[in-house]
Amino acid sequence: MMSFPQLALVALAAAGSLTARPDRAAFPSTPYHFSVNSDLQPAALRRHFELASADKAAGEKFYKLLADYKEGNALVLGYKGAAEAIRARDASMFNKMTFIQDAARTFEQAVALDPHNAEIRFLRFSVESNIPAFLGMSKNVDADKDIVVKALMKHPNSGLLPEVFQSVRAFMVKRGHVSKAEAQQLSKL
Repeated sequence: MMSFPQLALVALAAAGSLTARPDRAAFPSTPYHFSVNSDLQPAALRRHFELASADKAAGEKFYKLLADYKEGNALVLGYKGAAEAIRARDASMFNKMTFIQDAARTFEQAVALDPHNAEIRFLRFSVESNIPAFLGMSKNVDADKDIVVKALMKHPNSGLLPEVFQSVRAFMVKRGHVSKAEAQQLSKL
């Protein structure tokens, strides 16, 4: 049986590539300042995320890439939270909760910096929607889902790159996170 974030991550990988042109941010109207490290560009982060979803070694590499990230770029922090959740997937039972708590704190930072960024909200949703409810760590699922679905419905004016839109839409529909009516409407976009 797959662990909690692995289900979401495998769905993303199956839905298609999350790659995008490196010259565009997920939300073009939001100013993003990236370090010189090309691995921290949105397209590279999406590639790392996709690879990490299917491979433990890639998951460890993704985590190490972002573990020391301390700057204030919301999107990079969102992917850091995802990397911490992937680390939880691959960690021993003793350490799983620590990494999920780290991911929750990192996602909170990312959302505080850019509360309307659907890509960040999707990353957090894909993790929290797969955490067992009894752990009490899925408190943002409904709010994140609302923002993600609203952004999807606005496509192509959602701010999501086409590749990101396709992957997020596929995940939301295939995993039953949208109603039948929403799924039909999304299939037309």
